[in-house]
Order: sequence, then C-alpha cells, then structure tokens
Amino acid sequence: MTIRILVADDEALLRMAFSTVLETQPDMAPVGEAADGIQAIRLARDLRPDVVLMDVRMPGTDGIEATRQVIRTSPQSRVLILTTFDLDEYAFAALKAGASGFLLKNNRPEELLTAIRSVAAGDAVVSPRITRRLLENLRPHIPDGSSADRDERLSRLSAREREVLIKVGCGLSNIEIAATLYLAEATVKSHLGRILQKLELRDRIQAVIFAYESRLIHPA
Repeated sequence: MTIRILVADDEALLRMAFSTVLETQPDMAPVGEAADGIQAIRLARDLRPDVVLMDVRMPGTDGIEATRQVIRTSPQSRVLILTTFDLDEYAFAALKAGASGFLLKNNRPEELLTAIRSVAAGDAVVSPRITRRLLENLRPHIPDGSSADRDERLSRLSAREREVLIKVGCGLSNIEIAATLYLAEATVKSHLGRILQKLELRDRIQAVIFAYESRLIHPA
C-alpha cells in the first residue's frame, strides 16, 4: 500500500525538503503541499491523504485549528504535527484536537519516515514517557475538569480497564503495564483497544488526555 501524504508548512524550502525525502520511498507518495492552514484543510478534503504533516505555527489558520478541521472533515486522514520545540506550548492543544502525535522538525529523515508509517498504521508516534512529560509540562493548559470528574464515559469501563487506563496515563508502555498488572502483553493490547472503543477515542494519546481531563489521574 502506498501512503499518500499532504505536507503543510508555511516555509517553501521545508515543504520541498519533506517532499523530496518522501519521494525516495517506494511506499510513500507526496500528493500535495499547503502553505497555510486553510489550504491544508481544503487539500485534505479534496485529496484524501492518509497522513497530513502539519506545521503547528502557520499564518492565519494555525496547525491546531487546521488539525481540528481536518479531523472533522477528512476523518480518514491522520495528522502528524511538526514542531520546532520539544515542548511547544501548542503541542497539547494539537494533540487534543486529534493529532496522532508530534515530531521535531530537526529529527533525522529515517525517524520522520518511521513516524509516518506508524501513523498510517493507526499508531501514535509519541512514546508513552514523552507523552507523560509533555502533559506534566503543559499542566496549566489542562482544564480544571471539575465537571469532567463525572464524565459518564468512565462508567463504560470495567475495573480492569480503568486500571489499564491509569497506567497508560502515567506513561507506562504496554510491556510495563503487563508486568505491573501481571498480564500478558497481548491482553494489555486487547484492553487498550476496548478502552479506545468504549471512550470513542482515536489513539493512545487521546486516552492519556482523557485520563488527565477526567481526573482519573492527576498531573502531580
């Protein structure tokens, strides 16, 4: 299967560089370039790419709002946020908007390609521990959540699924969760799949955000 990719960045040289790297891969095809968020939304709708590489800081409609709109109007597309700083102040908002992860622009090309393949396969590209660090550093941006404590979706989870969700929110990998709860790794994966389905979430990152916002776990 060829992964169809839309590149959205306000810097023409970066768009060209990303597209050049993608064209070297037999399983990838850059299908379009957008110079701002509005173009990204329109091209995602028209071209239906598998993955959108989205710059978080663009003039006019930024990467956060563009991500939100792409997820809403082009649900078949997954968004990978490109950021300059590891703890960009906009990263949390972008992940909450539906992005499947974020990647530093100065990462090596092979890391970009691996991330794209992971996102296209339905996985998140932010490791559990980096996700935890991101949320802890962006704790002030997480809503108070007093009303979220009563989020009715929590009642859909079994006691074991809540345990697994807490461990996911604390930044543990599937292997670590399996060891902590004395489960097989495959069992943890099954639990996580059911958690995402019951909570109507896209991926692991969204599960972590839900765990924090519902106050199932606390950043402190």
